[in-house]
Amino acid sequence: MRAITVSSCNLNQWSLDFLGNRDRIIEAVKRAKQDGARLIITPELSVCGYDCLDAFLELDTTMHSWEVLAELLVECRDILVDVGMPILHRTILYNCRVLFYNGKILFIRPKMSLANDGLFRVGISLLVNHKLEGLPSTSKELRHFTPWSETKPNEEYLLSLEMQKLTSQLHVPLGNFVLESRDGVTIACEMCEELFTPRSPSISYGLQGVQILINSSASHWSLRFQHCSFCFEDFSKFSLSRKLNRRLELILESSKRSGSLYLYANQQGCDGAGRSYYDGCSLIVMNGDVVAQGTQFSLNDVEVITATVNLDRTWLAHFQPARRLQAATELAFERVKLDQILSYGESSIPFPVFSPSFSPVTLQPEEEIALATALTKLNRDHGYGTTVDALSKADSSFLFQGLIAQSIAGGNKQVLQDLQAVTKKPDTWRPKDANEVTGEILHTCFMGSTNSGNGTRQRAHVLSKTIGSYHLNIEIDTVVSAITSLFSATFLGKRLRFESEGGSGQEHLALQNIQSRSRMVLAYLFAGTLTMARERTGNLLVLGSANVDEALRGYFTKYDNSSADINPIGSISKGDLRRFLQWAKDNWDLPILDGFLNAAPTAELVPFSEDYSQTADLGLFGRLRTIEKLGPFSMVNSPKQLARVNTNNTDKKGSGNVYPRRSHHTKRKIKLLWDKFGINRHKQETLTPSLHAEAYNCDSNRHDLVPFLRPPLTWAYNKIEAMLATMEKAEAHRTDTSTLDIYETGMR
Repeated sequence: MRAITVSSCNLNQWSLDFLGNRDRIIEAVKRAKQDGARLIITPELSVCGYDCLDAFLELDTTMHSWEVLAELLVECRDILVDVGMPILHRTILYNCRVLFYNGKILFIRPKMSLANDGLFRVGISLLVNHKLEGLPSTSKELRHFTPWSETKPNEEYLLSLEMQKLTSQLHVPLGNFVLESRDGVTIACEMCEELFTPRSPSISYGLQGVQILINSSASHWSLRFQHCSFCFEDFSKFSLSRKLNRRLELILESSKRSGSLYLYANQQGCDGAGRSYYDGCSLIVMNGDVVAQGTQFSLNDVEVITATVNLDRTWLAHFQPARRLQAATELAFERVKLDQILSYGESSIPFPVFSPSFSPVTLQPEEEIALATALTKLNRDHGYGTTVDALSKADSSFLFQGLIAQSIAGGNKQVLQDLQAVTKKPDTWRPKDANEVTGEILHTCFMGSTNSGNGTRQRAHVLSKTIGSYHLNIEIDTVVSAITSLFSATFLGKRLRFESEGGSGQEHLALQNIQSRSRMVLAYLFAGTLTMARERTGNLLVLGSANVDEALRGYFTKYDNSSADINPIGSISKGDLRRFLQWAKDNWDLPILDGFLNAAPTAELVPFSEDYSQTADLGLFGRLRTIEKLGPFSMVNSPKQLARVNTNNTDKKGSGNVYPRRSHHTKRKIKLLWDKFGINRHKQETLTPSLHAEAYNCDSNRHDLVPFLRPPLTWAYNKIEAMLATMEKAEAHRTDTSTLDIYETGMR
C-alpha cells in the first residue's frame, strides 16, 4: 500500500504584483510542507497574475516572471512545486506551467486549449485528434498566447544565462509530458479550459495510467454557466446551471473516469480588469470522491488544502477490462524522470491516516450574489467606498463589513492591515464590530428632489441606520433649478416643462436627464470631499447600482447616476436581485427590505401624479439573444418565448385560432425589445465596469461585442410578417376544414 500527501491552494494573486505574488506562493509552499505534503500546485499564471491583458505583450512581464521563478527555486525546497507563468519560446508566447524540485526545473507544460469566449480574449484553441494536425477553431485574432498542439513534438527550452547558472541546466523539456518519480508516482498537467473541452487531456492521461492529474486554473465566478441553455424561472432549480456546479461535475467525473487523484487550484479574488471575481474552491478528488475542498469566497490571501490518500486505489479504476483494451492502443507520452520518492511505503512509521471523503460544499445562489458583490470592494488602492442610491449594493456591503470583522476577529492580519490602510487608521486601531467597519468604509446618500416620495426617502434612512453606514440626505432641487434657470436665461425666458404641465417630449426627457446627471456630478463631488468634511484623508470610490436588465432596455441616462467607478451588481438581472433581497431580509434580519421589495419600481424623476414606473425584467430576452444566439426571427419561434406569452391571449370563443394570436403578441413584444436595444446600444458603450455575473451581460467593452451603430431590422421584421401571414392562412384553412367535417358528420 502506498500513500501520498498532496496540497492545492486558493491564492489571491494580483496582476503584475510580482512581489506580492512571490510572497503568497512561498507562504503556500511553507504551509503545504508543514502539512507534510510532497506536492503543491498553484493557480494559473500564479507568478505574474491573471489577467495581465495586454501587459502580456510586454517583454518585461515575461522577464520579471523568470526573476520571480529564480527566487522561488531558491526558497522552495524538498517539495514538488507547480507554478504558472508566460514563457516566450522561439518567438511564440505560451501560457505555461513550470514544475520544479530542489532548484531544478523538471519540465515546462504549455496550455493546449485557450478560452476564447465570454470574458476571455487570450487566443484560440486547436482542433486535435490522432490524425489531424492542429488547426484554428476560430478565425478570431490571436492576441496574447498561442496554444500548444497535442500532436506537436516535444521540444527543449534554452534557459537564459542567469537561469543556467542558478540551475546548472542548459535546456529543459517543453511540451506535453508525464512526470515519473523513482517510486513510480506519475503526474500530468491539465490546465483550466482543457477541462471543459470535449476531449480533455485527462482521457489520454488516464489511459496511460497517470495516477495524479493537476489542474491549475483561473476560473471566474458566474451565476450561470456560459453555455447553459436552460432559462429557469424557478430559482430553486437555479443551482443546476451555475458555473461552479459544472466545474465540480467535470472534475469529479474526470477523476472517476481516469481513475486518478485530481488536484485543482484556482485563483481567488478580482482580476486586473476589475470585472471578474475568481471564486477559489480548490479541490482534491480521489476516484471521483472529494477529500479536500477550499472555500469558494474568502478574504484570505492564501488558503492551502491538504489530503492524504491511498494511491493504490487508482488501480481499481485502471483494472477494468474495457479500459485496458483502449489503453493498449493509446500512444505513449514521453516521461520526465524525477529521482525522488514522493509516496509513503508500508514500512513508513507512523503510516499516515487517509483523508475521509465527503460531499462537495456549495452555496445558495443568493449567498453567491452577496459574497461575490461584497468581495469586489476591498482593494489595495487605499481608498474608501461610497454607494449612491444603491440598495442591493448597500446590502452586500453590509455583509462585506461583517466578513472583515469576522476575519479580523479570527486573526487575519492581512485583512486588518488592508483595513487600516484603507481607513488611514493607526496600527493600534481595531474595529469593535461590523457596524464600526461599515461606518468607516461605506458612505450612502439619498439625493432626493420634489419628485421623490417620502416613503423612498424614509426607507433609505432606515436602511443606512440599520447597517451603520455614514449617511447623507441631499436635496438636489437647487442644482436642478440653477440649470433650468440658465436655460431660460439663454433662450429668452423659455421654461422647461414636464408633459403633465404642457411641455413637449423633448422637454420632458431633458428635465429627467438634468436630475440624473446632477446626481452623478454630486456623487463625485462628495466622493472627493466627504473625507475632508469628516476630517480624514483619502478619496472615496463611487459604487453603481444599475442592473443588467436596465442596461438592456436603456432604462438609464448616459453619464447619469448609473455612472460610477465600479458597479458590482451591473450584470445581475432584476429578478435575481429581487430574490437576493428576499433572502437577505430573511437571513440578515432586515425587515426594512420588505418596503423595498413591495415598492413600485420608479426612478422618481417626474411629478408623482404621472404614475410613471419601470417594470421590465428582460432576463429571457437577454438569454435568448446572448446564450441561445437567437436573432429577432428565430426568437419569435422560440418555444421558451412562446411559453412565456400570457394564456389570456388565446381565443376565448374557442375558434382554435390560438397560435397566430400568440405569435403576433410575441412579435410585438420582441420587436419592441429589439428596437429599444438597438436605439440604446450606444449607452452600453459607457457602462460602468461591473462584476461579471450573468452570461447575457451586455457590457460591450469586454463581453457583448456587437455593433452599436445599428440599422433598422427591416429584413428580419418583413420575414416575420410573411411567416405570420402564412400561419394565419394555414390556420384559417384548418378551421374551415374542421367546420365542413362537423357539417358532414351531422348530415350522416
